[in-house]
Amino acid sequence: MSLFRKKSIESILKKAEEEESRHGSLARHLGVRDLTAFGIAAIIGAGIFSTIGKASADGGPGVIMLFIFTAVACSFAAFAYAEFASLIPVSGSAYTYSYVAFGELFAWIIGWALIMEYGIGNVTVAISWSDYFSSLINNTTPYQVQEWLCLDYFTAKQNHGQVFALLTAGIPMEEIKNGVNAGLIEGYTAFKNAPEILGVKIIFDLPALIINILITALVYRGMKESRNVGNIMVIIKIAVVLVVIFVGAFYVDTKNWDPFMPNGIGGLLKGISAVFFAYIGFDAISTTAEECRNPQRDLPRGILYSIIICTILYVAIALVITGMVSYTELNVGDPLAYVFEKVKSLQWLSSVIAVSAVVAMASVMLVFQLGQPRIWMSMSRDGLLPKAFAKIHPKYKTPSFATIVTGLCVAIPIFFVDMSMVTDICSAGTLFAFMLVCGGVLKLRMDPNAPPSKFKTPYVNSKFIIPALFILTIVLMFVYERSWVDYYLKFESINAFLSKLPIYFFFIGFGIFSVMAFKFNFSLIPSLGLLSCFYMLSQLGYKNWMYFSIWLLIGLIIYFIYGRRHSNLAHQKN
Repeated sequence: MSLFRKKSIESILKKAEEEESRHGSLARHLGVRDLTAFGIAAIIGAGIFSTIGKASADGGPGVIMLFIFTAVACSFAAFAYAEFASLIPVSGSAYTYSYVAFGELFAWIIGWALIMEYGIGNVTVAISWSDYFSSLINNTTPYQVQEWLCLDYFTAKQNHGQVFALLTAGIPMEEIKNGVNAGLIEGYTAFKNAPEILGVKIIFDLPALIINILITALVYRGMKESRNVGNIMVIIKIAVVLVVIFVGAFYVDTKNWDPFMPNGIGGLLKGISAVFFAYIGFDAISTTAEECRNPQRDLPRGILYSIIICTILYVAIALVITGMVSYTELNVGDPLAYVFEKVKSLQWLSSVIAVSAVVAMASVMLVFQLGQPRIWMSMSRDGLLPKAFAKIHPKYKTPSFATIVTGLCVAIPIFFVDMSMVTDICSAGTLFAFMLVCGGVLKLRMDPNAPPSKFKTPYVNSKFIIPALFILTIVLMFVYERSWVDYYLKFESINAFLSKLPIYFFFIGFGIFSVMAFKFNFSLIPSLGLLSCFYMLSQLGYKNWMYFSIWLLIGLIIYFIYGRRHSNLAHQKN
C-alpha cells in the first residue's frame, strides 16, 4: 500500500457531490466582496494592532520593507492557492491540493499542519483579544477584570515565583514594578489574589473563553450569519485604520525616519516572524470554496484583493507610527494606542483604537474558526478522520460536529498556554503549507494530463533566473555581508551549530532547487513563492523547527494508527 497514493481531481469533485447527497450540502452565500472581506478580516488583526510594534522596534522605519517582502512572498503563494482553488473548488484548501499533487501522506501532514495554523493559532488570537478587552474595560469603565480572570494558571504561577524570588533577594516591590521585570506583576498579583478550591488556585482566562464560545456559536449557526457579522467587523476596523493613517499623517516628524534601518538587515529580520504572522489567514478563504456562488472565479480574486489591500494599510500604518514617535519606543503591546496617547489632542483616539482592536481580533477568530472545521470535513470525507467530522447540520448547513471540536481545541489550551509559545510554531506550520502548495503547482505543471484551470498563474520560465538568483545571493553575501557569512561558518558549540541549522538547510535546498528549476523549466512565480516561504521558515529558529517536528511526529503516529487503515483509497485498493 503506497503512502503516496494520489486522488484525481475528478474523483475529488465526484466524492464531494456524493457527500453532499449523503450528509447535505453547505449553503452557497459568498461572492467576491464577501471573500475579500473574509481575507481582510483574517489578515488585519494582531499584526496591525500588536506585533507591528515589536517589529518596528527591531527594524526601525525600514520595517515597511519587511512588510512588502512578506506581502510579495505571500502573493506568490496566493497565486498558487488561487490556481488550485480554481481547479479544485472544494473545502479542503492546502490539504486537498497536496492530495492531488503529492499523495496521501503529504496531504495528511498538511492537514495536521493546518490545525496548527487555524486551531492553535486561534488560541493566540483569543488570548490577545482578552488582553485588549480587559485593558479596554479596566481603562474606560468603573469595572475591573481581576488578574486571575485574564491569565493562564502556569504563567501566573511562574511569574509569582519569579517576583517572590526577587522580593526574597531584597529588591523592593516598587523597583520591580518600574523596572525590566514589570511584566511579571500581573501574574504575581493573579496568583496571590486568586481564590482557591481544595487548595488549588483558580486562575483562567475568562474573556478568551467567552469570545471563543461566542465565535464558535456564530460559526455553528451558519455561513450567512458569519458573513454578515464578518463584513460589519471589517468595515469598522478599516474605518478606524484609515482614520489613524490620515490623522496621524499630520503629526509625522520625518526626522524619526532617520536612520531608516538602524539595526541593519539583522535587526530587520528579527521581525520576520511577527510580520509574517500579520499575514496569516488569507489562505483560509480557500476553505469556503463549497460556500461560494462562483468559486472558480471569485476565490482567486478574493485571495489576491485582500493581500493587496492589507499590504497598503500595513505599510501606511508602519510609516505613520514610526514617524510619530521614535522606533525605540514601539516595543509595546498596543503600539497604535501608545503613539496617539503621546499627542494630548489625540488621546481620544486611543480608546477608539482599543475598541477597533477588540473587533479586529474577533474577526480573525471568526475566519480561523470557519477554516478549521472545513479542513476536518474534507479529511473525514477521505476516511482519514472519523465520519462524524463530515456531518452537515440539516438546518444550519455547517459542519456541526467539526465546529464544536474546533471550539474545544481552542478552549482547552487557553487554560495553560502562553501566547508567546505558539506564535512562531503557528507561523512554521503555515509556511510549510505555503511551500507545499507552491510545490504542488509546479508538480501539476509537469503533468501533461492535468486538467486546465480557469485561473492560471502567468508562466515565466525560471530555467536561468532561479540559478542566477542563487549564484547572485552567494556572491553578494561574500562581498557585502562578509561578517554574516563568517558568523554562520563558525562552530563554537553544539547550540551555536543548531541555531544555524535552519539557514544551512535553506541554502542547501536553494541550491538543489536551482538545479531542478534548470532541468524542469519551473514556473517562476510559484518557484519564488516556495523559496520565499522557505527563507522565512529558516528565520524562525531551530527550536521552533524542533517543536514543529514534534507536532508533525504526533500527527504521523495518528495517521499510521488510524488514517492509513481507514483511508478511502486504502479500501478501494483492497
